[in-house]
Amino acid sequence: MPRLSGTERTIVVTALRHAVPYVRMYKRKVFVLKAGGDAFTTPESTRALMEQIGILHQVGIRVVVVHGGGPQATKLSERLGLQSRFVEGRRVTDQATLEVATMVMNGEINTRILAVCRELGIPAVGISGVDGGLIRARKRPPVERGGQTVDYGFVGDIERVDATVITKLLEDDLVPIVSPISADDSGTLLNINADTVASAIACELKAEKLIIATGVAGILESLDDPGSLISYVDLAGLKRLEQDGKLKDGMLPKASAIEKALLGGVKRVHVISYALPDGLLLEVFTNEGTGTMVVSDIEHLTPEEQQA
Repeated sequence: MPRLSGTERTIVVTALRHAVPYVRMYKRKVFVLKAGGDAFTTPESTRALMEQIGILHQVGIRVVVVHGGGPQATKLSERLGLQSRFVEGRRVTDQATLEVATMVMNGEINTRILAVCRELGIPAVGISGVDGGLIRARKRPPVERGGQTVDYGFVGDIERVDATVITKLLEDDLVPIVSPISADDSGTLLNINADTVASAIACELKAEKLIIATGVAGILESLDDPGSLISYVDLAGLKRLEQDGKLKDGMLPKASAIEKALLGGVKRVHVISYALPDGLLLEVFTNEGTGTMVVSDIEHLTPEEQQA
């Protein structure tokens, strides 16, 4: 291991001292982290995120990772000559698209994450919503959207969550890596938005935090201005952003997942960028953070959080 200069040693010690109160606060608490498929497009991007999760695990935070896989599913669909269709940020899933989603989620992405975890020494176990009856869902009925009837196909709505399998893994000091592919009681596979699955699992586990890692810095006041990052917002503010048309496409299911998580007892939801170097660690171990923190009510923020 290379020797550090005096300045480097001071920086390291200062950082450790700064992190200690957060480690003490969050030790043995549960964090649910949802990361979209964009975070896992290369071994390098996968490793960068999982290294941070490994550090959280090493300091005693119980982390559950729920992954998406939209870009990979779209790419494979195109190679197979299938057309991808989205309504309000949610993928319409016919039989062929379901097969693609299952291959991508349970195969390509879950396995890639586990391989990187093996390299990093993270004791991870891959599961899906089907395993251990984790997610029990029903096929979504056709709905009215924009004056037309939309049949989402093999898309599921969550009926209940049985987190026993995840709880046992956490008690054994393992890191669950969860694919959102789930099933109904007859065994029919269903595709469920990963944000929705992560939110439901966070509620069931009474998680301290739900962290959504996406391709943007957080929630933006202006969609076209990366510098308009909102540091913190409550549910009322989130609803205003949606009504003003400032939440679009993939951010719409995220907003719904955030609301359900906070109403379901999760204390804090964070929206961060997976692409920012060490962004997850900075969000957890510094008061300033890097993305957007969402709470049920601004009054629930500490004075320190409001100064971030």
